[in-house]
Parts: sequence; C-alpha cells; structure tokens
Amino acid sequence: MTDNGATPRLKARFYDEVAAALQDELRLGNPMEVPRLHKIVVNMGIGEAVRDRKQVGVAMKELALITGQKPRLNRARKSVAGFRIRKGMPVGVSVTLRGDRMWEFFDRVMSIAIPRVRDFRGMKPSSFDGRGNYSFGFDEQLVFPEIHYDQVSETRGMDITICTTATGDDHARAFMSAFGFPFRVTESLY
Repeated sequence: MTDNGATPRLKARFYDEVAAALQDELRLGNPMEVPRLHKIVVNMGIGEAVRDRKQVGVAMKELALITGQKPRLNRARKSVAGFRIRKGMPVGVSVTLRGDRMWEFFDRVMSIAIPRVRDFRGMKPSSFDGRGNYSFGFDEQLVFPEIHYDQVSETRGMDITICTTATGDDHARAFMSAFGFPFRVTESLY
C-alpha cells in the first residue's frame, strides 16, 4: 500500500485482470507460475564525482526524488588509473524497489517517463537477459517530472532493471506486454 493506503493502480490491475489472462495465454496450470514483478533496480552513475565531490549529494537527492526511497552509495571496488578512480571512491548510487513502491515506479516509468523521451521509437525487445529480466536506460533524469529543469546542474543517465519471476524471456515479454509496455516493432527488411 502507498502512503495514503490505496493499492497501486497496476498492482490492482495485475491481480484483477492480467494474472488470469496471462495464465490462459501462457497455458500455465498453476496460478503461482504466472510471471510477477520481483524488484526494480535503478542505478545512476556519478563519474563526474572524480572532479566535483558535491555531485554525489546532488545525485543522491535526485534519485531519492525520482524513486521515493533513499539511495545507496556505491563505491569503486578497485583502482582504475585510466579513469582516475581509486578504490573506495563513490562511483554511483542505486535503489532497489520492492512492494508498492516498485509498482508505482513501474507505472510512472510506463505512463510518464517513457513518453517524455525525445525521438522515442519503442524499447528494444532484445534487452532481456535470458532469465526474464529486462534492462534499459534513460540518457537524462529530466524525463521524470519530479526533477525540475531549472535546478539541474548536469544531466545524468540511469539504468533500470525490471526483475520478474518469469522463467524465460518469452514469459517476461508477455508479462510486460500485458501492461502495454512500448516495445519497438521490428520490421522485416524485404
């Protein structure tokens, strides 16, 4: 449940409509086999923190605004001289969303953030990892309405991984398509 006690819109839709339809479509005998959302991981790299330490706090604040949850600071595991990174330096921030926050974020990504991407032609249907997880990225954090354009000092990209309980890519693709996830239509070349 959200802060106001209401069930997220897509979660209610999943249990009311989508789960039964997916069970029939995928010919699953047990309703517990139906693919579900497991977690959503949002990762934002902060490579510019090498030059400016204040960017770490700014990135953490922006990711907290976008996800509604305090992000975790990720540090370098080893030194890389080519990138001027030493072991222990902050290199990114990440958030793992579960429960109702995960459903609300999934809804906001599909209904608000993706339509705000410039020159959008659909999400790549080949970005599944073979185990039912889908990863994609945004080039800038400005696609989320929580981030005000006037207050942004530097644009940052972010990677989003949607983890499902699906056993394979076909089941995960069917799960996401049931919600209207905007996959790119592949065209034949003849």
